[in-house]
Amino acid sequence: MYVKQISVFIENAPGKLADFTRILGEKGIDLLSLSIADTTSFGILRGIVADWEKASKLIEEAGYTVCLTDVLAVEVPDRPGGLAGILTMLSEKGIEIEYLYSFVRNKSDKALIVFRVPDTDKAQAILSEHRVRCLSQEEIASF
Repeated sequence: MYVKQISVFIENAPGKLADFTRILGEKGIDLLSLSIADTTSFGILRGIVADWEKASKLIEEAGYTVCLTDVLAVEVPDRPGGLAGILTMLSEKGIEIEYLYSFVRNKSDKALIVFRVPDTDKAQAILSEHRVRCLSQEEIASF
């Protein structure tokens, strides 16, 4: 089960991120989770939204470049060492983590972490084998 992530290049200048998020907000697009990595001139916003098709169309119409990527939204025990256990499980099977960020919506005994890995099929199979739950796009949309 994969989740679609949007990635958008945004100019690294005052007000540009506010402009972008305002466009989404005015059309009812909720950023459920996001991460921003910056460079000197541009930032890369990576995020999860409930309706990625609507969001990507809107973003393109607003003149931004958007890229869609399959990522894993993984339930991780919300306790010290919970993430380390998942990362160890993946690394022992040769899975590299390109990046990850957390997904926070409500308090429970599980944290949600978004993982980008080179081989999502293999990573998902390993997680499933160890009874680690990956959420679907539909489950994410209902958050």
